[in-house]
Amino acid sequence: MKQKIELNIETRTSGRAGARGLRVRKMVPGVIYGAIENATVAVHVNDIVKYNTRAYENTLLTLKSDDSKLNGKVALLKEVVVHPLTRKPEHVDLFAIDLTKTVRVSVEVRVEGKAIGLAEGGLLNIVARQVEVECLPTAIPEALVVDVTNLNVGDSMHVSDIVVPEGVKMISRPEITIAAVVEQQEEAVAAPAAAAAAPAAAAADGKAPAAKK
Repeated sequence: MKQKIELNIETRTSGRAGARGLRVRKMVPGVIYGAIENATVAVHVNDIVKYNTRAYENTLLTLKSDDSKLNGKVALLKEVVVHPLTRKPEHVDLFAIDLTKTVRVSVEVRVEGKAIGLAEGGLLNIVARQVEVECLPTAIPEALVVDVTNLNVGDSMHVSDIVVPEGVKMISRPEITIAAVVEQQEEAVAAPAAAAAAPAAAAADGKAPAAKK
C-alpha cells in the first residue's frame, strides 16, 4: 500500500494577471475534480516534479489548503502536462477520491527471476509493464510481481498468471501477454551486419562497391 503524503495547494482565479503571479511564485495551475466540487488550484512546481515519478505513482495525497472544502481531502495525481521543450510542468490534474469507494488505477508489473530459457539462447521480452486494477484507495498495490524463472523458449506469462492481493480486482484482459521468452533471430541480425561490412572489405581490397542501378 502506498504511503500518504500531504500536498499543499492553493485556490486560484483565472486570468492573465493570475497566471503571471503564479509563474513568479513558481506555482503551477491545476484543477481538482472527482469526489468533490470542481475547483481551480495551484501547486508548487517542486512538489509536482517530486511526486510525478514512478516512485510516487498512486500515492494518496492528503490536501492541505486554507479552503475548508479542500483541506483534508484525499486525491491522486492524475495527470501533469509538461512543456514539450523545457519539460517544465505547465498544468496539473488532481483526482479527489472517496476512501470508501473503489477506484480503477494502473499498477506497475515487476518481472523477477531469470528465465531458464535464457540459458538455451532465448531472449526475455517484456511486453506489458502495467495493468489496470480496481480496489479501495487504501488497498492499491505498490506493484504486482510475476516470476519468470520457469519460462522456457516459447513460453509466456499473461495477465491471468498474476496473483493479486485480496480485495484487488484485475481489470486488464486475462489474455494480455506480460512477458515471453523468444528465440534470437541470429540470421536476421547477422544479415545487416554483413551488408554493412561489405563496403569496408571492398575498400580494403582496393575495389569500390558496385553502383546500384
